[in-house]
Amino acid sequence: MAQRPVGGLGYDPAMSTSEATTRGVRVRVRAEFSPEHSSPADDRWFFLYTVAIANDGHETVQLVTRHWIITDGGGQVEEVRGPGVVGRQPILEPGDSFEYTSGCPLRVPMGSMQGSYQMVTTTGEQFDAEIAPFTLKAPYTVH
Repeated sequence: MAQRPVGGLGYDPAMSTSEATTRGVRVRVRAEFSPEHSSPADDRWFFLYTVAIANDGHETVQLVTRHWIITDGGGQVEEVRGPGVVGRQPILEPGDSFEYTSGCPLRVPMGSMQGSYQMVTTTGEQFDAEIAPFTLKAPYTVH
């Protein structure tokens, strides 16, 4: 997990990134705390994450399903599986990319996410594209 530099002066402690490449499918994630969607008084911390999926390979692929593993700071694990992402199952030809933003609520101010996208090639071969772990952390949270 890497953190994005802010203004060249340091790191934003409330933002994290990750990147993984599987069979030419590169998945980059940037996550950040969303104060406008959070209510700490109600034990609700909300995080936005933006995923960029790029086909750096030589074969056309389609994202068919998603699998997320969400772990909160207390160790509680939730798995989320479903078709596509944000209601879509994008087809990525070599050189194409797709980006979307989604969100994740937690009952505590920190946690992590990781997972995979099931991809299928035009010949019907399936493989899982890794989503590397990234941190969800509200500002001023002691780790």
